[in-house]
Amino acid sequence: MKLGSILALGFFVGVSLLAGFIGSFFTMDSVQTWYTTLNRPSWTPPNWVFAPVWTTLYVLMGTAAYLVSRSKKLGKTLVLWLFLAHLLVNMFWSIAFFSLHELLLSVIVIVALLGLIIVLMRLFWRYSHLAAYLMVPYLVWVSYATTLSVGYLFLN
Repeated sequence: MKLGSILALGFFVGVSLLAGFIGSFFTMDSVQTWYTTLNRPSWTPPNWVFAPVWTTLYVLMGTAAYLVSRSKKLGKTLVLWLFLAHLLVNMFWSIAFFSLHELLLSVIVIVALLGLIIVLMRLFWRYSHLAAYLMVPYLVWVSYATTLSVGYLFLN
């Protein structure tokens, strides 16, 4: 692997991880306070599960974006900008849920995120089938997280 490729991979994975780090910044205070007061859906995993799962997902989605960036096909720049925009929506879920304590808004945001992931996967497919496949665990997890968000909304 050439230095330019390594740097590009590092950039996309790094930006994805940065989005997760920023989102966690808005999460930290509420996890030990407000979040503990909520009625939890019965299918809520233990808190320790979230960090390794999200770290893995950010690495996978960053790698997927990198693969798209290496494609020779036209139009990839717009797709990569959409990928970066989707990271903002991803971060905003943490803000809506943990900082603003807005359960309905968090459901709206995560449903939008789910739609963006599906669109990104379809677009990624055009540039790299592997990139689209790397997004599957993310789609599955956000689908699960959507059920949690809806569960929190109804229980609280």
